[in-house]
Amino acid sequence: MTAIRDVMQQGARALRDAGIQGARLDASVLLAHVLGVERAWLYAHPEREVAPEEQRRFLALIERRAHGEPVAYLVGHKEFYGLDFVVDQRVLIPRPETELLVDAALAVIRQRMADGQVPLVADIGTGSGAIPIALAVTEPRLPYLYASDISAGALAVARLNCQRHHVEDRVRLLQGDLLAPLPEPVDILTANLPYVGLEEMDVLAADVRAYEPHVALFSGPQGLDLLRRFAAETRRAGKLRPGAALLLEIGYQQREPLIALFQAIWPQAAITSMKDYSGQDRLLQIFV
Repeated sequence: MTAIRDVMQQGARALRDAGIQGARLDASVLLAHVLGVERAWLYAHPEREVAPEEQRRFLALIERRAHGEPVAYLVGHKEFYGLDFVVDQRVLIPRPETELLVDAALAVIRQRMADGQVPLVADIGTGSGAIPIALAVTEPRLPYLYASDISAGALAVARLNCQRHHVEDRVRLLQGDLLAPLPEPVDILTANLPYVGLEEMDVLAADVRAYEPHVALFSGPQGLDLLRRFAAETRRAGKLRPGAALLLEIGYQQREPLIALFQAIWPQAAITSMKDYSGQDRLLQIFV
């Protein structure tokens, strides 16, 4: 048998040879997954021997990672907002920048609660359910939220995550297109809809392009097609209560066209934007 230290070095070297960035980190995550331990445990016990079957499973995952398969899909989960979410190829992998959307939504929710209102929240295009589940767990005063997606597969993953975080009675999953499945008007809409343009496909990371669901990534040439339809529906669908707030994750080049779009639909709306950790426009807040 071979020690943890040597097995991890073998895996990291194979990933580096394949051109994978963060090879040592990925190797440690995969080995910890195979051994059923935390990553810190690996570094505390570098001499612990790895059984041949464990090494075989680890090297099989290393080979898949070397071909570009995302680590989150290989291990079947991803941390988001301090919570662990089940993920597979039916859903996008939650990104750190989407935590900004959760922060912004919590700020609006808590301000309205301070004003004596218990707002009704809906997340559109929920995928793994990361956004509404994070809101439900972090703000237990919300009696229930809606979470919709057009994909039955994505909702199956979201259901697993609701059960994992014990909010299955509070996050009400709905299948359908955009606002159509909402059974009542809401106060706050959150959405991380597909916003990558087909024209940008070649600049996406290879593992994203090859493995993550395209239906959850792409929306027309500039990535605006679904957001335009969403904007139109917010006006005509009758699914917003007076004074509602919309919080949208957007692409880094979409701020100006989307502000113009929403101002045309809601001339009286107050619209603000926020940048992500890399200084790119990432969040649009529309108070109608």
